[in-house]
Amino acid sequence: MNFNVNYFLSVFPQILPYLPVTLFIAVVSILFAMVLGLTIALLRNNKIIIVDAIFSLFISLFRGIPSVVLLFIIYYGLPQIFPVLKHMGATTAAIVCFSLKYSAYLAEIFRAGLASVDPGQKEAGLTSGLSTIQVYRNIILPQALVNALPNTGNMFISLLKDSSVAFFVGVQELLAAGKMLTASSFLYFETYLAVGIVYWLTVVAYSWIQKQLERKLSKPYYR
Repeated sequence: MNFNVNYFLSVFPQILPYLPVTLFIAVVSILFAMVLGLTIALLRNNKIIIVDAIFSLFISLFRGIPSVVLLFIIYYGLPQIFPVLKHMGATTAAIVCFSLKYSAYLAEIFRAGLASVDPGQKEAGLTSGLSTIQVYRNIILPQALVNALPNTGNMFISLLKDSSVAFFVGVQELLAAGKMLTASSFLYFETYLAVGIVYWLTVVAYSWIQKQLERKLSKPYYR
């Protein structure tokens, strides 16, 4: 095996400038996905049959379509139906794609988080004179979100890695940077190994941040 160490080390400074694009797509997408997912979870929590059926279909649809296919539908397909979307950028399409797809996963995670809170706490809050909004804002949601945090973090890690498919619509992110380097060097192993290591180190860094956040947010619930 002829491993080019010098080239391998030279890859890192060439691909790191593309890391902010990957992080931007992942962070913005997970924020939109969290808002949409929590909204869906709260609406489904009311157990209205028609609403529940609609969102069940939404969740099934976006969990079932592969990310690449969904991205192609949004970026290439939708502009044919809605001409106003012809000017949508590739990065925007990627964010829309990941926001919709991961909101479907997060909706179920948040719904499980809401179900993990003792129903008696809601009844006690309403009995004490708090409104339903106040009960959810001050009692139920803080506990539900803490319970959902580990799985939400796992979804962000999956999204971070999944963001590499944005390369297929021309987004200049980490994988695209690696692809451009291999076009001139033909050193595929060294290049993609470096790209993989950057993803891995990013995940390791985020995992450490998540653990600190979990520890801090869980303190009020320690017994």
